[in-house]
Amino acid sequence: MRIEQGSSSTLSKPSCYSRFWSAATRSKPIVPTADIAGRENSSNGLVRRLGLFDLILIGVGASIGSGIFVVTGTVARDAGPGVTLSFIIAGASCVLNALCYAELSSRFPAVVGGAYLYAYSAFNELIAFLVFAQLMLDYHIGAASIARSLASYLVTVLELIPFFKHNIPSWVGHGKEVLGALSINVLAPIILSLLTVVLCRGVGESSLLNSIMTMTKVIIVLFVIIVGALKVDVSNWTPFAPNGVGSILTGATVVFFAYVGFDAVANSAEESKKPQRDLPLAIIGSLTICVALYISVCLVITGMVPYKYLGEEAPLAAAFTSRGLRYVSVLISFGAVAGLTTTLLVGLYVQSRLYLGIGRDGLLPPIFAKVHPQRHTPVHSQVWVGTIASILAGLLNVHVLSHILSVGSLTGYSVVSACVVSLRWKDKISNETSGRWISKRAEGIINLLAIACCGFAAGLLFRFGASFVFLIVASVIAIFSAAALYLRQVYIDPPGFSCPGVPIVPCVSIFVNIFLFAQLHYEAWGRFVILSIVTLGIYAFYGQFHAKPSSPGEPINYQRASAEELRSLPL
Repeated sequence: MRIEQGSSSTLSKPSCYSRFWSAATRSKPIVPTADIAGRENSSNGLVRRLGLFDLILIGVGASIGSGIFVVTGTVARDAGPGVTLSFIIAGASCVLNALCYAELSSRFPAVVGGAYLYAYSAFNELIAFLVFAQLMLDYHIGAASIARSLASYLVTVLELIPFFKHNIPSWVGHGKEVLGALSINVLAPIILSLLTVVLCRGVGESSLLNSIMTMTKVIIVLFVIIVGALKVDVSNWTPFAPNGVGSILTGATVVFFAYVGFDAVANSAEESKKPQRDLPLAIIGSLTICVALYISVCLVITGMVPYKYLGEEAPLAAAFTSRGLRYVSVLISFGAVAGLTTTLLVGLYVQSRLYLGIGRDGLLPPIFAKVHPQRHTPVHSQVWVGTIASILAGLLNVHVLSHILSVGSLTGYSVVSACVVSLRWKDKISNETSGRWISKRAEGIINLLAIACCGFAAGLLFRFGASFVFLIVASVIAIFSAAALYLRQVYIDPPGFSCPGVPIVPCVSIFVNIFLFAQLHYEAWGRFVILSIVTLGIYAFYGQFHAKPSSPGEPINYQRASAEELRSLPL
């Protein structure tokens, strides 16, 4: 009898695998916007101070750094004047991503989290945690790399003053190699510390700094475009594509990453005054501004100087110097400093909000979920983010790690596009419990995976110069999968902004993103696999036991700005 009782007890106890699977497949319920907006707490949430103009400047500040003065010229050396088409193609693909982000930011307008939050609600807890980890490694390395670049640019600007020229040690800003593996840089951690203090003081102060620096940067870029346009020789635009269409497409895969950053707007959801209206407008608006500026710079630089003579390090500055406009080159240096400052500031801001969201859900220790009762900023998360970036920037030459970046961005963009499709499916529960051998939801997810696999296969075939026939085969399979999604699923219209052409637009977005993923270095693929394994380990030993997805009745709090603050801020 005792044996039978023991056997019964053993059978009733869930195994480690079943417990892990049950936790990993949990999802976060979608709380109606009206329910969220009606709940306020004076000491436990962020404060809504950001208007539409502030949000647009956050998107522009995150996207346009010093790259607008460098990437445009370096790609033009291969694509010629056709680099303009490269930026148009890359911009068009980013618009697809932006439309998906805009819908979800309207659907989740009152909570931080961005791609992590969307994946948690559309799919499950484990996928959301994996997306968070991939994005966060990009942000950490990117912040450290930008800080070192900014330190180097600041030293370069200081050396324009005769007193400082050749008198600033390399370890101050440019970096000094030590023991081969280390590279000491003192100024980069100081810059990161100062920006961290600004961000900890409040979103109002950091938004003001970002607005000033972004407007300065945009004004300098516009001045450069206007002055350069007066020196354009249209004969330099012939031939327009000297190395063929292939170089233009290759260039598009490179310059795609110049647009990355508009998604930062989605992580400002909990600090936006009118999130359901402003977030979609800011995402689309900031990306539109970036596309226009990049295309204008491309036309100017390829019209001023024959593409063959563009420099490697600072092509735009070299182009103006060759035309006797050295003062513009100096202005470009100041524009680069402003651009890097805003990119770094917004990057640090976004990281802390992602940590805040995942801390609230219990997947990381609760200290990340704490918000300062007076400043209404996630101080602990902000200090953590600044500390990690300072250590990396002060001790390592993180530029050598730049080729493993963009994995998180492309992964996040692809998942966000898939989330749009998944959340539009009607009656998620009934799809799971139908009597079919496979539920319609599972069928839809298989089709989404098929599109991603076809995108990766097409990318590999393009990368290694395979026959065009194989590219067509991969594309046709993706088209059939998208058609199955369109014909075999029932879709609902979401509240707020609606991405047009669902599911076709998100499917094209997934295909393009994964196609670009296949163009990354092999080390980037390795980083994706290794980080995914490490993240699984963290989730298995900590996350699954502490996670607490919000129930429909659980409040998500925020703090409204006072009437005086709202009146003093721009719309």
